[in-house]
Amino acid sequence: MTAEAREAGVRQDSAADGERPLHIGLLTYKGNPFCGGQGVYVRHLSRELARLGHRVEVIGSQPYPVLDDGYQGLTLTELPSLDLYRQPDPFRTPKRDEYRDWIDALEVATMWTGGFPEPLTFSLRARRHLRARRGQFDVVHDNQTLGYGLLGDIGAPLVTTIHHPITVDRQLELDAAEGRRRRYSVRRWYAFTRMQKRVARRLPSVLTVSGTSRQEIVDHLGVRDDRIHVVHIGADTDLFSPNPAVPVVRGRIVTTSSADVPLKGLVFLVEALAKVRTEHPDAHLVVVGKRAEDGPVAQAIERYGLEGAVEFVKGISDAELVDLVRSAEVACVPSLYEGFSLPAAEAMATGTPLVATTGGAIPEVAGRDGETCLAVPPGDAGALAAGLGRLLGDAELRARLGAAGRERVLRHFTWARAAEGTVARYREAIARSGGPGSGPVRPPAAQTAAETAAGTAADTAALDEPPASDRESRATC
Repeated sequence: MTAEAREAGVRQDSAADGERPLHIGLLTYKGNPFCGGQGVYVRHLSRELARLGHRVEVIGSQPYPVLDDGYQGLTLTELPSLDLYRQPDPFRTPKRDEYRDWIDALEVATMWTGGFPEPLTFSLRARRHLRARRGQFDVVHDNQTLGYGLLGDIGAPLVTTIHHPITVDRQLELDAAEGRRRRYSVRRWYAFTRMQKRVARRLPSVLTVSGTSRQEIVDHLGVRDDRIHVVHIGADTDLFSPNPAVPVVRGRIVTTSSADVPLKGLVFLVEALAKVRTEHPDAHLVVVGKRAEDGPVAQAIERYGLEGAVEFVKGISDAELVDLVRSAEVACVPSLYEGFSLPAAEAMATGTPLVATTGGAIPEVAGRDGETCLAVPPGDAGALAAGLGRLLGDAELRARLGAAGRERVLRHFTWARAAEGTVARYREAIARSGGPGSGPVRPPAAQTAAETAAGTAADTAALDEPPASDRESRATC
């Protein structure tokens, strides 16, 4: 396929890998690209799969995915739920005439008893939908639904992405919960993780986004090691790119975070900011995310007198987000754990220097301390403050790390590479099923022969870090 055809998303008789184009059903029970990594994944992966010449039908529930326009063969099929968590009336009780079947009743009953029903109920609706369309898809790709409905025959080979086990989020929220009642509430909400464990162990092909997540899936979910394949995701490097015309605001630190999700570590960044401002009084923080009116982050802002130094922004466009990151002297990822960390890759792609923790897979993305980022232990406000202060006070270091970070992302973490690696796994799944298009599987063009021969282990070894399991800083929860 020519570069011009790829840019226009034009499908030809063969895909970019020289094989027959595939009809892909991409499932996502939550698809909003503005509030969570799953929506970002679906948006960018679907676009790049279409660019490679494949037909991609995204099948999603509310909030519905947002797909890029202008790509032939890229479509959205809405599979509606009762949308029980929509704004401005989350946890609503539907009216009688909204109920369509027993799945709707199950969805409401689970919500009423404090559980989170969407992975199960979406999987049941998806199963019904896929069986009614048997033979229309070459492969079905599930984006971390992991619901019972996807077990058994769904009319096409199944490939599943697990970004990271939600059991990690569950444990971190339990650790942060105060009181028996709150801990019970957390356990009830995360009851769906028992289902996800059972389903994951029966899946034939699991994709994940980092070597760290791969090991967590083995440890937490009990998935066999030989069924898991690492396909790194990445940044939209055309959108997230340097632009010298955007003025840098002195003292600006930017992060992407949900205010009171313990996993994101924002409270430690707020504490670090208070320390930094003793030496850099113009230091201030812009948080891309929703402000919590109460809770640990709000309390820390009030305790340290930072009301005028911390700003929350939400609902901004892609272009506004990119310019915001470009305008920062420093980007920060303070998370206690990440399965990959798109914010790290996107900030690095703009050439903005990064301070990041070593939680989970972040080092796999951000690279070595002092080379492509400044790395600090997770949950350590003092270390965060030291890293931020060092960068704010050293323009030469900021320039060096920013340039090296951009180069690292271009080498390893682009959506084009992610799509190529994903298609190779699709073709393997089809070959195992003996279905149409089950000819020889070609590795993605960007992959070396040595990487292909070495299998999954090479996915992590291809980076210039040691494997995640060898890092002293790897998250243990």
